[in-house]
Amino acid sequence: MGNNKFLDQLCLALDFIARTTGGFATVTDRLGRRLKSVDSHGREIRQYQGEVYEIARQAGERQMPVVGPSQFVTEAEAWALPIGEYILCCSNVERVERDTKLREALSKALPMIARVAGGDAVLFDHSGRRLETADYTGKKSEKLIGKVSQAAYEAMQTQKPVIGESITMQGVTAVRIPITENYGLGFNNEMMVSQKQKLLAEVKKFQYARYNLSDIIGESEAIKKCKTIVNYVAQGISSVLIYGATGTGKELFAQAIHNLSDRRNNPFIAINCGALPPTLIEANLFGYADGSFTGAKKHGNIGVFEAADMGTVFLDEISEMDWELQAKLLRVIQEREVTRIGSTKPIPVNVRIISSTNKNLSQLIEEKRFREDLYYRINVVELRVPSLKERDGDIPLLARYFIGKYNPVLGKNISRVAQAVYDSFENYPWSGNIRELQNCIESALNMVHAEEDTLEVHHLPTKFYPSLMHRNDYKGSNADNLTAVLREAEKQAILRVLQQERNIRCRTAQRLGISNTTLWRKMRENNIIAT
Repeated sequence: MGNNKFLDQLCLALDFIARTTGGFATVTDRLGRRLKSVDSHGREIRQYQGEVYEIARQAGERQMPVVGPSQFVTEAEAWALPIGEYILCCSNVERVERDTKLREALSKALPMIARVAGGDAVLFDHSGRRLETADYTGKKSEKLIGKVSQAAYEAMQTQKPVIGESITMQGVTAVRIPITENYGLGFNNEMMVSQKQKLLAEVKKFQYARYNLSDIIGESEAIKKCKTIVNYVAQGISSVLIYGATGTGKELFAQAIHNLSDRRNNPFIAINCGALPPTLIEANLFGYADGSFTGAKKHGNIGVFEAADMGTVFLDEISEMDWELQAKLLRVIQEREVTRIGSTKPIPVNVRIISSTNKNLSQLIEEKRFREDLYYRINVVELRVPSLKERDGDIPLLARYFIGKYNPVLGKNISRVAQAVYDSFENYPWSGNIRELQNCIESALNMVHAEEDTLEVHHLPTKFYPSLMHRNDYKGSNADNLTAVLREAEKQAILRVLQQERNIRCRTAQRLGISNTTLWRKMRENNIIAT
């Protein structure tokens, strides 16, 4: 072979060809037998010497160039070119293998990229079609798999990064980067945008206060005391801290204070301090200057304190506010001025601060989770809203109020409430307070037949059935027996539907979701006689 000068020249050229194409380069005889093969680093591959390279054999037989798949890797391409008595061959095997390994590495990294980017991370093919997706939590998902992005297709065609709107949701920005000619990587900021939209929804939720003191239903001594305090403090300028468990109506009292004050014709803006991350709350509380961070509006943005100037800011769940943000809020209250993020220019503001919490702030202060200096600034006037169980006699008033509210909405005509319902309500703990009572009434009215005018115990949600044990329907050990409680609930349901369906058993069984035979058996077990 060394005496053949032409063959020697071909063998010397193999190194350059292999490096250029990123794969194996081979020279064979006319029958396709390998004479020498090298990899992309110029290293000779001796184990293949003497083997027949099929694509080279075809080129030698036809005496014309042949292109086809590689002998070793299906995805790789190869070509064979007849040159005199020899066949010069090359494939991109190693480049394809490198691309495959890179893609596998990116696939594994996709969840991490998604978490860091704060949105979806995507692998797409040469046509811009989604192959894989990971969301901002780091989990792989089937979201929009197979969907083609025009911007991703453009990136693959131009082999240049493209930035533009994401196909996931309006307002989301995405970057598409071609990695190879066959696939690319994209990611967006969906989580950040959705959080901002959520925050804006929270901020815009109460641009005005619609509730007055007269809208707060109740005649108990506990609620009268709260209303008296509101009347006293409304005309002042001092900060108010409203304590109360979840669902007690803290927000209503905050709006009532605003509407009784001289600020009633100015903005009332509420923001939930526990709804979103501190950075987003800070930007919306204090505003930001032009160019203060990536994605900032060209001319900056006004914050809640500026927007509520001469009005009221309601900080709901203030106990959830970040420690550093607490310090910034303290300065705003002390100096009565706000400085936008990215700016050094203070802006005077005149707002009244009303805060609320369902936690013990004194305990949080001891645990170094709430600033003591801020506590004394927001707790100039303290209003404690009682729980529903503390409001003696108010449950019937509230129940009738919610019945009146939901009757027209649900197309019902309830004008009476059975005493057993009130007894059941009195024995229930009401951990969700007024909000839970409202939910209960709405649920119960959904179970009322259009012709009924009385709310009965069997209309109530099942969680109230244990409270029936305080009635005379249960005697002795049955009062603590779950089977007896469930059987009574079953009996009441059958009686109610039988009555509504005028004792037509087939329709009753259909409504209850059981067979006619099962209904007959349960009626016999419960001593129910259809009239």
